[in-house]
Amino acid sequence: MQTQKTKIHLTQEQETLLITLYAKCFGVPKSVFYDPKAYSILNSVDYDFTQLKVTQGTKITICLRAKRFDQLVQDFLNKHPDGTVMHLGAGLDSRFQRLDNERVHWVDLDLPDVIDLRKSFFEENDRCQMIAASAADLGWLDMVKINTTAVMILAEGLMMYLTEEEVRSLLLALQERFPGSLLAFDSYSPLTVRHINKHPSIRKTGARIQWGIDDPHELELWHPDVKFVEEWFFDQSEFIPQLDRLSRALFCITRRIKAARRAHRILVYEL
Repeated sequence: MQTQKTKIHLTQEQETLLITLYAKCFGVPKSVFYDPKAYSILNSVDYDFTQLKVTQGTKITICLRAKRFDQLVQDFLNKHPDGTVMHLGAGLDSRFQRLDNERVHWVDLDLPDVIDLRKSFFEENDRCQMIAASAADLGWLDMVKINTTAVMILAEGLMMYLTEEEVRSLLLALQERFPGSLLAFDSYSPLTVRHINKHPSIRKTGARIQWGIDDPHELELWHPDVKFVEEWFFDQSEFIPQLDRLSRALFCITRRIKAARRAHRILVYEL
């Protein structure tokens, strides 16, 4: 008997979470990144993923990004095994399941219909909380249950969809509520923002990229306690040698072109 698949009903913009899900299954060799939960979800939903027009370059970028965020969280948990990790714009990501040390407290936040869908595949427990809200609607901060002072906040594939005013408001609210926390997010350059809305996957979903940054120190001007910690470029990934020949060559070229290298990277701040 064939198992009935879950139908997905999201707005065009929210379909970007399906790009991420699809890319994690087919972007890189399993030796680089493997998420069995992503495969399970992909095989259980009623959706034609081919219509997303996800390029191979996008698949690789999403996988390397996920791997780097996993590493950052793992480093945090090595120092603070009882800490709290908040994943803003969690989509259908299974990072809690991948990295759970049976001590961490976790918060996954996304829009209400995304959280409704997420609950079809994931369950809350006494250490993992789901919050249905927009990251830009700061009222969600009152819903967070935190038992520790060590906090790491992730915004993977989120900040670029916000306006600069929304990013600033969110950052300042996080700093006020969780002083001393770490904030990690990926960011485009303003040049990338001006062109990326023509990308086939972005055009298909109807999403709109709005914010980018060149100088990571710019955010330090927003509050005296915001400290820039790290800027990570995709060509720094230790897993590039395991990619196909063409991808390795493209990363080699990117490394030599400043604008291309800075087009998309991961930034870390202490708040």
